[in-house]
Amino acid sequence: MKNYNIAVVPGDGIGNEIVPEGYRVLEAVAEKHSFNITSETFDWGAGYYLKNGKFLPEDGLETLKGYDAVYFGSVGLPEVDDTLPAKDYTFKVRTNFDQYVNYRPVRTYPGVQRPLRTEKHIDFVIVRENTEGEFVQVGSQYLPDSENGMGIDTSIFTRKGIERVAHYAFKLARKRRNKVTHITKSNTLINSLSYWDRVITEIAAQYPDVEHDQMYIDNSTASFVLKPEVFDVVLTTNLFGDILSDLGGAVMGSLGLGGSGNINPEKDFPSMFEPIHGSAPDIAGQNIANPYGQIWSAAIMLEHLGEVEAANNIMEAIDKSTAEGVLTKDLGGSASTSDVADAVIKNL
Repeated sequence: MKNYNIAVVPGDGIGNEIVPEGYRVLEAVAEKHSFNITSETFDWGAGYYLKNGKFLPEDGLETLKGYDAVYFGSVGLPEVDDTLPAKDYTFKVRTNFDQYVNYRPVRTYPGVQRPLRTEKHIDFVIVRENTEGEFVQVGSQYLPDSENGMGIDTSIFTRKGIERVAHYAFKLARKRRNKVTHITKSNTLINSLSYWDRVITEIAAQYPDVEHDQMYIDNSTASFVLKPEVFDVVLTTNLFGDILSDLGGAVMGSLGLGGSGNINPEKDFPSMFEPIHGSAPDIAGQNIANPYGQIWSAAIMLEHLGEVEAANNIMEAIDKSTAEGVLTKDLGGSASTSDVADAVIKNL
């Protein structure tokens, strides 16, 4: 029997409620499909920072390397400077483990009322470059308190970084509907994003069977709302992907529905799987948080580990649960966090 050893990091806020429920689903699907899940839970995050002055211990990354994957909730608390969680936890893991693909799918959930009038089926994946671009945090503040003060952030786009995420996107499209739309703003960011366009266009020529088009970020945000059904694989930069994936969550009906994976495709390091939303401390501890995105993240994790049948089983059970009306407060329902996990397990 195969065994997968998972590092569980609930993080902060509602992470401490939705992660255990998602893990219950993992245990149930593992039993059904005859593989084993073992895990260790780590209390890292903003709460850990308040006690220890850091988001994870000095040997935290080395500890995570010993696991097959990281099942993560969310990070951040109101008492902690909001510039720290991404820099000192999320970006640290993504960069050190070369998780250069942020895989964020968007789809229609049966039984969920969406804000869009269209009844057309929505099913696309945002592939966000995850370690370069606008989020490299290379910059400084110069005399910030003076009248001549300034803040500078530098975006970095390398050929290697663009090529590898582009290859991932085009290979993914071959498994889907053979279309890649890459997002840019090269008409104004004439150095960095014109280079982004150039390298992606070179890679596209190696996939003549995949339709490829280019779209400016302002047009793509409008199209996400007006005609989301036209997208298949959306290839985008770190900053644009962060924004567009939240819009994708809204298109689905709630940010609570969105799952994701921070993926190292070569599996040289463990990948990390998390919902797209934040820690929502305002609703923590009430058993009302929506765990569907966390459960979907478990399915994405299993697919990455090679347990495709089990991953598909989770998605089928999610769809059956939402179709039956098992919806949390953010979706207009009254189901609790644990109610959702119970329904998904029942429907596996």
